[in-house]
Amino acid sequence: MAKLQPVRGTHDIMGDKARTFRFIHSTFQNIARRFGHEEISTPIFEFTEIFSRTLGETSDVVSKEMYTFEDRGGEKLTLRPEYTAGIARSFISNGLQQSVPCKFYGFGPMFRYERPQKGRMRQFHQMDVEILGVPEPQADIEVLALAATLLRELGMMDDITLELNSLGDPESRLAYRDALVEYFTAHKDKLSDDSLARLEKNPMRILDSKDEGDKVLVADAPKISDYYNETSRAFFDEVLNGLDALGIEYVRNERLVRGLDYYSHTAFEFVTSKLGAQGTVLAGGRYDGLIEKMGGPATAGIGWAAGMERLADLISPDLVPEDERPIAVVPVGAEGQTEAMRLAQVLREAGFAIDMSYRGNMGKRMKRANKANAVAAVLVGEDELKRGVVTVKKFDDGSQSEVALDQLLDHLAEYR
Repeated sequence: MAKLQPVRGTHDIMGDKARTFRFIHSTFQNIARRFGHEEISTPIFEFTEIFSRTLGETSDVVSKEMYTFEDRGGEKLTLRPEYTAGIARSFISNGLQQSVPCKFYGFGPMFRYERPQKGRMRQFHQMDVEILGVPEPQADIEVLALAATLLRELGMMDDITLELNSLGDPESRLAYRDALVEYFTAHKDKLSDDSLARLEKNPMRILDSKDEGDKVLVADAPKISDYYNETSRAFFDEVLNGLDALGIEYVRNERLVRGLDYYSHTAFEFVTSKLGAQGTVLAGGRYDGLIEKMGGPATAGIGWAAGMERLADLISPDLVPEDERPIAVVPVGAEGQTEAMRLAQVLREAGFAIDMSYRGNMGKRMKRANKANAVAAVLVGEDELKRGVVTVKKFDDGSQSEVALDQLLDHLAEYR
């Protein structure tokens, strides 16, 4: 049989990687709760329409990257490529419009068919934050503050820059869209095929083009700030003033846009130069038109997502705590096996981490204890049990002593 391998673009998470993921996730959970967010977990797959309608039929995600299949009942389903659409669907399905503001956070795997490379997997993991039902710019400031707090507590904010822009309100955005169509139409002969396809339906996406010829045209394209009305300008000014008040540094990037028409006002990315081409570690924006587009009530929304794999590549290993060191319970001879198992269960129920090997003489079991980085070993022998004691060996200082069974929990208390 050929050697089994994981599917291309997926990976097993274990050992140091699992410990790093767990630390990042627990830090995220802690911060999200401090900001008043409630945990949500939506299904890994949804009806395909949930994503095709919200991400846009012409987007690369929908046209090239979604894992879509038909189930046995003939339903067309898609593994989720991102979190926001599922959360918006959940908001509508559960009738949460009466409960706004809704503040959610979530974590889980996402799926996109892409060419695997560093920082870009076919199954990857995202942390997600959303605020629904708050049209005021305070929500924008708060989700940005949450993101900055997370990156700071993960020890990586010094290597990351917040890039920020405003898409304006629908009126400003429409005026800007018309200006882009007029500008790029005058240069149609120089546009790439992809950008030509986007010109009528999604002209803002031309600004994201990686084609070198397109980049030359984009450099001289109209700037969105020239098309802000007073409402848009005042909204963005309030966001910037809030970030200044909180001491959150940012760089204005007028080419940072979102192609779909339900986006408005704030758009942002936290980027780094330490991950090569995949430099965006956290990104988001305001999507006030999304839930209405999906058939729900008009509801403001803003949020972001961060890739766990990219954060794991950035974090310093020194910041990730080691796993709790266990106590090894070691039977001495066959007679002590049953009592050792009973004692191990008592200790586990009392809150101790316990390692217990399944076979071998005492020497081999002690080697197992060392390999498990045990902090101490409890030796359970027949003669000691008759006297109601066990032997406790502490590895860090090498001390060894007999301890009465009824005093064992107190003796080991420092390791709980």
